[in-house]
Amino acid sequence: MMDLDFQKMPDQLIPAIVQDAATGQVLMLGYFNAEAWARTQAEGRVTFFSRSKQRLWTKGETSGNFLRVVSLHADCDQDTVLVMAQPDGPTCHRGTTSCFEPLPGQEPAQVSLLLAPAVGLLAELDQLIERRRQHPDEESGSYTVRLFEKGLARIAQKVGEEAVETVIDAMAGNRAGVASEAADLVYHLLVLLRATGSSLDEMLTVLRQRHQTISGGQRRPLPE
Repeated sequence: MMDLDFQKMPDQLIPAIVQDAATGQVLMLGYFNAEAWARTQAEGRVTFFSRSKQRLWTKGETSGNFLRVVSLHADCDQDTVLVMAQPDGPTCHRGTTSCFEPLPGQEPAQVSLLLAPAVGLLAELDQLIERRRQHPDEESGSYTVRLFEKGLARIAQKVGEEAVETVIDAMAGNRAGVASEAADLVYHLLVLLRATGSSLDEMLTVLRQRHQTISGGQRRPLPE
C-alpha cells in the first residue's frame, strides 16, 4: 500500500485531484484521511473524508456515479494525490462532467480545452458512442442509435462515403470542407470500431506500438 505523509498536514487531510483516465479532464478535488485512503485502495472506488459531513464519503454512494480507480499517484512530497479514475456518470452534484467551471469573462470553450485536452474529446466521444450502443433507450431517437440499428453494413458504408467526400474536398482545395468531412469520417469510424467490438483505445494501442517501433529505429512493413 502506498504511504502518504498525513502528519505533515495540520488536519491530517491530504488533497486529491481526480482526473478522467480516458479523457484527461480534471473532474474534482477531494481529501483523504488515512482511513479514506486505505478504503480507496482496498475497494477500487474513490472514498474521501468529507469536511462538511465530517465522515468518510464514497463518491457516488447516493447518486450511483462512482469513481472507479484506474491508478493512484503521490507527488514527490507524499502530501498530494492524483487519482486517475473512470467515472460511472457525471461527477458534479449539478449533473455536469466536472466540478470545475469557467470564471466570469472566460470563454467556456477555452476552459474546456484546459480541463480536457483536445485528444480527450475523441475518448469522450468514443465513450458516448458505446453508451448509445449499450443503452439505446436512453436516446432512442439519436443518430448514433439509429446507425447501430441499421447494422454493420450501413455503418461501414457511411465510413466509405465520408472517406470519399474527405478526399474530394482535399483534392478541390476546400480546406473548410476537409475539416468538416474529416470530422464526419472520424465519428463514423468510431461507430464502426464499436460495432465490430473494438474501440478507440485498441486502435491507439496499435498506434503506440507502431510509434515505439519507429522511434526505436526498427523497421516494420508499410501499410498496403
